[in-house]
Amino acid sequence: MVNAIIDNIRVSVPENTSILQAARSVGIAIPSLCYLKGVNEIGACRVCLVEVEGVEKLVASCNNPLREGMVIHTNSPRVRRSRRTNVELLLSQHNCDCPYCVRSGNCELQRLANDLGLSHLNYHKDLPHANWNQNFPLVRDASKCIKCMRCVQVCDKIQNLKVWDVSNTGSRTTVNVSGNRTIEQADCSLCGQCITHCPVGALRERDDSQRAFAALADPDKITVVQIAPAVRAAWGESLGLPREQATVKRLVAALRRMGFDYIFDTNFSADLTIMEEGSEFIEKLKNRENEKFPMFTSCCPGWVRFLKSQYPDMVPQLSSAKSPQQMFGAVAKSYYAELLGVDPKRIYSVSVMPCVAKKHECDIPVMNDAGAGQDVDLVLTTREIDRMIRAEHIDANALKEEEFDAPLGTGTGAAVIFGATGGVMEAALRSAYYLVTGQNPAPDAFKEVRGVPEGWKEAKFDIAGATVRVAVASGLGNTRRLIEAIRAGKVEYEFVEIMACPGGCAGGGGQPIHEGCELAATRGEVLYGLDEVNNLRFSHENPSVQKLYADYLGAPLSHRAHELLHTDHEAWEMPLSPMIKKA
Repeated sequence: MVNAIIDNIRVSVPENTSILQAARSVGIAIPSLCYLKGVNEIGACRVCLVEVEGVEKLVASCNNPLREGMVIHTNSPRVRRSRRTNVELLLSQHNCDCPYCVRSGNCELQRLANDLGLSHLNYHKDLPHANWNQNFPLVRDASKCIKCMRCVQVCDKIQNLKVWDVSNTGSRTTVNVSGNRTIEQADCSLCGQCITHCPVGALRERDDSQRAFAALADPDKITVVQIAPAVRAAWGESLGLPREQATVKRLVAALRRMGFDYIFDTNFSADLTIMEEGSEFIEKLKNRENEKFPMFTSCCPGWVRFLKSQYPDMVPQLSSAKSPQQMFGAVAKSYYAELLGVDPKRIYSVSVMPCVAKKHECDIPVMNDAGAGQDVDLVLTTREIDRMIRAEHIDANALKEEEFDAPLGTGTGAAVIFGATGGVMEAALRSAYYLVTGQNPAPDAFKEVRGVPEGWKEAKFDIAGATVRVAVASGLGNTRRLIEAIRAGKVEYEFVEIMACPGGCAGGGGQPIHEGCELAATRGEVLYGLDEVNNLRFSHENPSVQKLYADYLGAPLSHRAHELLHTDHEAWEMPLSPMIKKA
């Protein structure tokens, strides 16, 4: 243990603990802009400087370890002057049009400037500019970048894609897409982890809220909205609702106040996905000698983009089943349009998703199988729907719970856990067991695949005498390590679930942002709790799904099911990884 004094408080911490972490351990907050524990500890912002007695220069607390006997002052007059100057210099190259920035009120630079009492700027303003395609799902504003390097490090170390890099030199140094590429040319998965780890508004999702408002105001459009499983575990965070109050039924009430005509649950189509994907997996198991394993889940569009750009030869191993979002859109513009007795072209299908990649997925040209334009017209992230609730002056705290519309509002516990890593696998195995044996397993029989491990989780299960080896990974760095192990023959599985974002959709790139907090596991626990108390815990028991098959689709993997619910993942192009291009 190392002993020191920080702001007159005695501290004892293990060796190699940074000054910043040591201070935080006793409740002393040292501000920082670039620091991410274990990911970005480079002292780039110079905001976390502290004064160490006997040391001439101020030192960065994030990447200097506490030494025995140190006496440290975290907010001395000298530290405050330096910190203030450094923040002013950052502001001199930062677009401070805060009122219309998506991070206003949730911006670390804004908060720090307020804390330092900055009321004017003593330096000449010099804003960098760069062209960017504003129609791309991920938007970067160079005039707001503070060069903290978080996006670079998260993409390199966590997601292992290296989409971002430093460009230019000297005072012109900035961050941009690596390899002199545009973002359209890059092998970006659109996971959005760079957005959720940016301390300012330099990175954001394309804002589609005005398109949604326009659709709601159009009397010729029938607006149908679906709510993804993971959204219910997070939507209330930025609106000040405690988790127990931020139920999905209150979100239903908010959407109804906005004017949506029909409000449904993506859990319905998550159950539908299980029926199709689970049946597909069983068919492959019956034909083991002629099939290539593992079969990969295809629910996560960020993962699909990753596989297409990094390992294109493995794309045929993806399940052909569409994601729940896209299945819902196809059903809404076919089956549900028939139930309503309306022209499906009048239906305007909106999704509320925890994901940025979903914005790309709905625009893929082949996602139009209902024959009424794109099956999903518009995707809003959790952050966007929260902004819309505020724009409509809806008091989320005063909302009463309201029910989903029928019949596409019914979902099971198996569907709700889609939002957590391992949830798709667990839900698929529950129903696969039933489809093979005709009996339900214990609802929690496959819970070994739950959790957010370092690397990936693996398990073996016996289904009617056959051993099924499965693996689950979240985060694309973990995914790459798993894929490389599979390709090297070090591990063998029949079924693999991948989620691009660490912790799954609960930690998605479209979820509310909380500085220094990784909430995927907490949100995942909410989803598992909802599964546990649901009266239906198996996808094959969803009565609305059963009726859809009986009245419209026939059976899983039927001709009509293939037309509406499956897709060709090779029917669209994805920029290849630079490593593949070199090879």
